[in-house]
Amino acid sequence: MRSSIAPASALTVALALALAATACSSSGAGAPNAGKAGNGSTPAVASAKVDYNPQPYDNIKDGGTYTTPGTFDDQGNPFNANATLTASRVWFWYNPDVITYSPTGDVQYNPDYLSDVKVTVTGGNQRVVLTLNPKATYNDGTPIDWRAVKATWQANNGSNKDYNATNTEGYRNIVSVTRGTDDRQAVIDFKGVDPWWSSLFTTFLHPKAATVANFNDAYVKKAHPEWGAGPYTVGTFDTKSGNLTFVRNPKWWGKRGKLDKRVYVNLDSEAAINAFKNGQVDYASTGSAEGLKQISGVNGTEIRRGGSPFEYSLYVNSKSPVLKDVEVRKALLKSVDRTQIAKIQFQGLDYSEPLPGSALLYSFQKGYSDNVSSVIKYAPDEAKKALDAAGWKADGDGVREKNGTKLRVGYTLLGDDPLEKATANAFAAMLKPVGIQVDIKKADEADFSKILSDRDFDLFLSGNRSTDPFGARYLYQFYGTDSDSNLTGTGTPELDKEIHAASRISDPARQTAQANAIERKELAQYAFLPLYSGPSVYGVKKGLANVGATIFGTPLPETVGWQK
Repeated sequence: MRSSIAPASALTVALALALAATACSSSGAGAPNAGKAGNGSTPAVASAKVDYNPQPYDNIKDGGTYTTPGTFDDQGNPFNANATLTASRVWFWYNPDVITYSPTGDVQYNPDYLSDVKVTVTGGNQRVVLTLNPKATYNDGTPIDWRAVKATWQANNGSNKDYNATNTEGYRNIVSVTRGTDDRQAVIDFKGVDPWWSSLFTTFLHPKAATVANFNDAYVKKAHPEWGAGPYTVGTFDTKSGNLTFVRNPKWWGKRGKLDKRVYVNLDSEAAINAFKNGQVDYASTGSAEGLKQISGVNGTEIRRGGSPFEYSLYVNSKSPVLKDVEVRKALLKSVDRTQIAKIQFQGLDYSEPLPGSALLYSFQKGYSDNVSSVIKYAPDEAKKALDAAGWKADGDGVREKNGTKLRVGYTLLGDDPLEKATANAFAAMLKPVGIQVDIKKADEADFSKILSDRDFDLFLSGNRSTDPFGARYLYQFYGTDSDSNLTGTGTPELDKEIHAASRISDPARQTAQANAIERKELAQYAFLPLYSGPSVYGVKKGLANVGATIFGTPLPETVGWQK
């Protein structure tokens, strides 16, 4: 959960804010006091407000162009562990969008791909039968049939370790995908019952894209419109500039896309805001008071603001030399004042929220548990004692030392955003009194994917986006020992077994409760600390429909456009 379509790896704060495009997020009904900080109080639940100008298809004009900041990701296959949210957003515009969700997380089957869905349980095992629309066809003429469902499962089920898949949990509980009454029917048999099965098949891989070589490498800085399907297809992709255009797909069998063109312009976060102010893009997002000030009051635009499906966390690389010691990691996280980090992020936004307690669910969701507070408490005095006991002695310069090694860690900072600089400096100031020196290391936003895939960091602030409400499903993605999305490198084989066992619990409430219990054990490895979610804030040109804060909602591409 915390990414997109097939959950992809984390997205940095600056990049997430800069590249957020059409499908954004919010869940559930409005929460009391959610979002307002004017009275100085912190709400009991994070904001679940939506604000995206929802309009039916028939109320959207034919024609027009929709332009936003964005580009092709280094890894364009959203099932791949090296993909980010950008990959999922781009994929959404030229590949099958089979299953989507409402803002509150209700499952929505797209009739352009699915004619019928049947779910049965016999002898404790679940069977899902997908009957595919007979018109559904990939752009190269290949039918979208049971083979596409099977290819998607085989590439993601973990049986072949050569696939660099982002999340095998769920897929590994499928025993088989077979042909039904004809090629247009896929029969999916599970071992046990998977209450979150719909999140496994929100999109389908073309069988040609599901070979190991193509799954891992074919979409690296490339588009494959011939393997796609939908109301739009790739018009142009400039590999030098990174600019990308989608146009109507003449091979689409469903409702015609309302837009003539959907354009991504490759801009960094600051340039994106300037482009919005100058009328060059139709949409810009921000997470800071300064950014909000800049995008507010622009002629012909409005601010859309709601709850956030993002969660931003501090990742600690347990493979780094001094961070291999769990006592060091424990002392480090106990020295982080999350309340102060949130104040920095939300300053000037008139917003507050409870500190996040889980990587799995948001506080407005049923089954949520504040797992973080039960494990990791802000206690710098305890951190000092732990470092003393671990043999890290205070030196004359204030930086602890052990066996001739200084207790120094790097903090990787992407870009030049002043808010992110302030946050980095806050971490350094918090850790200094306990004897940990933080060296802030600057990197370009363009290096984001490489930093994650190479795990080239000590400390890293990064975010994930949820596209569905099924938090328990993503437990292994975050914490599994051989999950490529486990950025911290922690986990144990024993906890892996517990996670796999939990994934087979058929009752959603019981599975979620067990996932919370396991997450508390994983958090006790002290390598991951959720920090904040924040509001979703967007500057949008007036009249733009089905764009903005939707939490789990994903309006289909053909419904995005300009209101009549």
